[in-house]
Amino acid sequence: MSLYDQYPVSIYNSLKKEKEVFKPIHEGRVGMYVCGPTVYSDVHLGNVRTFVSFDVMFRYLKYLGYKVRYVRNITDVGHLVGDADEGEDKIAKKARLEELEPMEVVQKYTNGFHDVMDMFNAIPPSIEPTATGHIVEQIEFIKQIIDNGYAYEKDGSVYFDVRKYSQDHKYGELSGRNIEDMLSNTRELSGQDQKNDPLDFALWKNAESGHLMRWPSPWGIGFPGWHLECSVMSTKYLGEKFDIHGGGMDLKFPHHEAEIAQNKGCTHSGGANYWVHGNMLTVNGRKMAKSEGNGFTPEQLLTGDHKLLERGYSPMTVRFFMLMSHYASTLDFSNEALQAAEKGYKRLMASVNLIEKLGQPGGSVDKEKSAELTSVIDQALKDLSDDFNTAKAVASLFDLSTKINTFYQQPGELAKIDPEAFEYAIKHFKGIIFDVLGLRNEGEIAQDGKTLDGVMQVLIELRKQAKFSKNYALSDKIRDDLKEAGVQLKDEKGGEMSYTID
Repeated sequence: MSLYDQYPVSIYNSLKKEKEVFKPIHEGRVGMYVCGPTVYSDVHLGNVRTFVSFDVMFRYLKYLGYKVRYVRNITDVGHLVGDADEGEDKIAKKARLEELEPMEVVQKYTNGFHDVMDMFNAIPPSIEPTATGHIVEQIEFIKQIIDNGYAYEKDGSVYFDVRKYSQDHKYGELSGRNIEDMLSNTRELSGQDQKNDPLDFALWKNAESGHLMRWPSPWGIGFPGWHLECSVMSTKYLGEKFDIHGGGMDLKFPHHEAEIAQNKGCTHSGGANYWVHGNMLTVNGRKMAKSEGNGFTPEQLLTGDHKLLERGYSPMTVRFFMLMSHYASTLDFSNEALQAAEKGYKRLMASVNLIEKLGQPGGSVDKEKSAELTSVIDQALKDLSDDFNTAKAVASLFDLSTKINTFYQQPGELAKIDPEAFEYAIKHFKGIIFDVLGLRNEGEIAQDGKTLDGVMQVLIELRKQAKFSKNYALSDKIRDDLKEAGVQLKDEKGGEMSYTID
């Protein structure tokens, strides 16, 4: 029996507003699409939390034995300032301000996004398509929507006809909005507006003079609308009907709502069977935002270079902190919570290291104690299968961590455990920590003693790039590893835990 049969997954489906048993379209295979970043600026922590959440889902589905195709796009055109249908393209605006070609901006921030994902140990998706790489497919998608009667052309632009669509389908089924209420809350169209209706949204926009990103189309020179790319790329790589579509809660409306309408307008299928949304970040109970002065970058979180941070925290501490909360719940950053996460992460790593020092089980086997050991792992897997509840799974891992410590201190207790039960528990204890939760031991170095793993390699690289040179909390072991690798350290505060890469 496969693990996915033994531990069937349930997912909260935003479309159905309830938790459902997950049944993939194709037995043993999963198609998952997640909305990726618009690459016009550095990735922020809200992005990190979202992508870490879906990284865990990707990892866990594979751990259960599914063959997963994970598609996560790069938005490199069409996302306008203000997330609306009017205004300047975010990437084009950045290119203009920095006097760069748009694709230079795209490359710079795509590289930065990948660096941050590597830093937090997120596995790359199976396919990472770009909007600009699928202009032809987007044009063909629009043609089909027009042929089906759900879009119209105006002065070189093409708009999705929401009112016409609503005669055949429910617009607002994902976000729970009523079209009449939406219409009553929208502004009246001015004489300069091209849309027939305020709720209509752009599939293709006519490129005005000076617009940097433009392509030929049957309707003239222009560029695709922001919502279109995800419908096109999910359909191309996963099919007209696929399993899971994910993204941040802020994308539910209008982006994901528009995707469903586009998919039905083109293929008569709504795309994904399960829509999954991650929740937002807060800081000390307030929404994280630049305007609040409480928004900090991943680099600031690592270095502690922010007025709200007492010190820096390692990437695995931050990742572990994110996993201590369910992906669909609000996650609140505070120094106290990060420090608690740091202790929890170190406790798990210490338990992993302790396993190698344990003796061999076996002797006068206590069946009840052996069953108790395996039940802890069973519970962790059940928790993960229950809508990917990492918070509850971590609690079970702590229970096993306590048992491992007891086995080390009292070898007689280990002798009572059935060897097969012990092997099963340890296999999945490590598997969940490393393969599912995606944690890694940041203090490890390669056998040659020179190549650093995880966070310290990132810090050294950032130091080379002169991005920062700030205090960073280092353990004695990491400090010694750094010195062995030839990195010069300076005691900044006189405390043995705080050093500066010099």
